[in-house]
Amino acid sequence: MEEKNLSRGLQSRHITMIAIGGAIGTGLFVATGGVIAQAGPGGAILAYLVIGVMLYFLMSSIGEMATFYPVSGAFSSYANRFVDPSLGFTMGWLYWTIWSLVTSVDIIVASSVINYWDAFHFFSPLVWSLIFLVLLFLINIFTVKAFGEAEFWLSLIKVVIIIIFIILGILMIFGILGGHYYGFKNFTTGEAPFVGGISGFLSVLLIAGFSVGGTEVVAVTAGESNNPKTSMPRAIKQVFWRILLFYVLSIAVISAILAYTDPTLLNQSGSIAQSPFTIVFDRVGIAFAASVINAVILTSLLSAANSGVFTTSRMLYSLSQDGQAPKFLGKINSRSQLPLRALYTTFIFIAAVTIYANFNPQSVMGLLNIIGALVTFVWASSIIAQIRLRRAIKKQNKDINQLLPYQAPFYPVGPIIVIATLLFLIFGSSAEAFVHFDLAKLAQNFLPIFILILVYIVHKLIHKTRIIPLEEIDLSEHESYRE
Repeated sequence: MEEKNLSRGLQSRHITMIAIGGAIGTGLFVATGGVIAQAGPGGAILAYLVIGVMLYFLMSSIGEMATFYPVSGAFSSYANRFVDPSLGFTMGWLYWTIWSLVTSVDIIVASSVINYWDAFHFFSPLVWSLIFLVLLFLINIFTVKAFGEAEFWLSLIKVVIIIIFIILGILMIFGILGGHYYGFKNFTTGEAPFVGGISGFLSVLLIAGFSVGGTEVVAVTAGESNNPKTSMPRAIKQVFWRILLFYVLSIAVISAILAYTDPTLLNQSGSIAQSPFTIVFDRVGIAFAASVINAVILTSLLSAANSGVFTTSRMLYSLSQDGQAPKFLGKINSRSQLPLRALYTTFIFIAAVTIYANFNPQSVMGLLNIIGALVTFVWASSIIAQIRLRRAIKKQNKDINQLLPYQAPFYPVGPIIVIATLLFLIFGSSAEAFVHFDLAKLAQNFLPIFILILVYIVHKLIHKTRIIPLEEIDLSEHESYRE
């Protein structure tokens, strides 16, 4: 069956909330304190501003292709069509692997988070993991709208809590709540606002860069959007501002109320009780603040895992459609209009990894730490695909205004900013290892990159693929979405 038979049940509100929720995870609720302690309030805010600009241009580039060519495979399909089938194969399987591991880890962490409450100790973490797996499976096997609704409400919970946190925090800063005027003295005490100078800023820039990973998932939903030409651009425009405001305003509120020298910010144990959000809610006098934040973190994890099940199944389906995965995975169920075979296969793999990780968590966490950063290569391949799409339009003397319903602003400045930032994210994490010539650390950081390049080369040699000449790039609109 063809791609056109996929259900287009995702509405604009689903897609917007999926994109927003994708970048708001446990990092915001737990790790922001460490970022402030490491770089100070100024360094932390500047880092997220820089990453926010990069994210805007990245999402604009992806959105340009998603409106022109709205397919479920997104990243692998863009590379296949506009660059080279071998690049599509490599990026598709890389993205599937990363998200499968991320989903497993999210489920495992969720099973430990729920044990925060004594009332839920009647099941072991493994049993809770299996319960969450079954729940996510049921959400994903009936209709794509069920997935969209679940993701909408799970993401909305996060958004509402952050908005409440920011409002209460501002009231506390000016002494309207809590009975104490905080003001902004913490922004100028000690080394603040910029702690650790340029090195402090660069170190948290890496954390900020990887914390927004997941926003790009919205591109995968384009193949099942009821109107990708309008919903995708709208989602991208809203996502940038909302995520930027959520992160920057949250950090500003935390920095004003808690000095960067406050030891609780480091939260080395990862305790919910020492989350900066919990501490601020406590100081307002909200009872059960830790339970509230813990519940939000649980919904964040389930939301991320829900997106993971959706994304991995669609990527596997798309790889099959492009002849880069077993053919049987590319079939669509006639009743639900879902790629159930790809969904079942992905679910079995995620379940196996989750069960294994319950007995040997360090191995899965370690593998994810090693290859997780490679998502930057998926982002880079998308930028390359967009550049080649633009060049092909020019080479074939086509009218860009007719071909592209949505055009990324400030092209080609946007892609240049994204590529420069990604190069820093890729090599910046190894800067200290270069300085100290730490061979073990360099090998850990660059071995996955060499393996990625090797996969690309081997596929190219076996299948004798080539980089598609600009004049041969197919610029016809995807047949399922012609109006």
